[in-house]
Amino acid sequence: MIDRYGRNIDYLRISITDRCNLRCRYCMPESGVEPLAHDDILRLEEVLSLCESFTALGICKFKITGGEPLVRWNAVSFIKKLKAMPGVEQVTITTNGLELAQALPDFQQCHLDGINLSLDTLDAETFRQLTRRDGLDKALQALDLAAASNIPLKINCVPIQGVNDQELPHIAELAREKVQAVRFIELMPIGLAAQYQGIPADRIREQLAAVFGPLREDNGKIGNGPAHYYAIEGFKGKIGFIDALSHCFCQQCNRLRLTADGTLKLCLAHDNGVDLKTPLRAGASKEELQTIISEAVLNKPAHHAFSEHPEETEGKGMYRIGG
Repeated sequence: MIDRYGRNIDYLRISITDRCNLRCRYCMPESGVEPLAHDDILRLEEVLSLCESFTALGICKFKITGGEPLVRWNAVSFIKKLKAMPGVEQVTITTNGLELAQALPDFQQCHLDGINLSLDTLDAETFRQLTRRDGLDKALQALDLAAASNIPLKINCVPIQGVNDQELPHIAELAREKVQAVRFIELMPIGLAAQYQGIPADRIREQLAAVFGPLREDNGKIGNGPAHYYAIEGFKGKIGFIDALSHCFCQQCNRLRLTADGTLKLCLAHDNGVDLKTPLRAGASKEELQTIISEAVLNKPAHHAFSEHPEETEGKGMYRIGG
């Protein structure tokens, strides 16, 4: 699909649950949240049905997210079915790793195309403070198992001032031998994250260069996202930056998002979307759903509104949208 700004939309991020086994401070309140009611969340069979309409329109790359996607019952079976669907070229997952180890054999068997492991700290106490849970040992065990598998592995780290800012070189070290890339993602002022201060990508690059030496721009593409990558002498993997605030990359945006309650979001940052669940459950044909989707894509905004129109910024937490 081509939107009105000439962007080729071929990538869908699917949130299959708003539930999570962590309570990260920039995402969820300590007490957790009221989960979506059973009838309000799309059944996985319904998600697969919608994916048939998306693939007919040219969407061929899918990212499975949450919440934490692996806490959803039958998530692995769903991923295997999506991977086998005609027209699907790529399926990847973003996970916090706590349930990853037991899913890895199935992911290897179905040739999952990639794993993004969210990991903001390597310190057990910082992990406990940030996520309000124990679990770093399980995440690191999953990291080692995934790194030893044949599935491409990337680390996603959100740098936050006063939380993990001194650890960033240690996290970057994972790209020396273990992982395909370590990506530093600028904190976006969405939901509870708005009360924290992120760290601009330029400052992180300076910090890493002071430790490892020059970062050399690398024009190779890794995955489908907007990260731009750098190479460091002696590192097998790359260092990536997803810096939506300091360096807007919306002109290259190729993605849509489907939330767990069946809302098609055209932009992560905008607090609106198109309801797909209602027409799907009312018996809309795949062709009718394709029309709804393609018409929605024509309204995809040119760019996010973090700076110019903060009143339009998404107010829901990332667990509701899909990480």
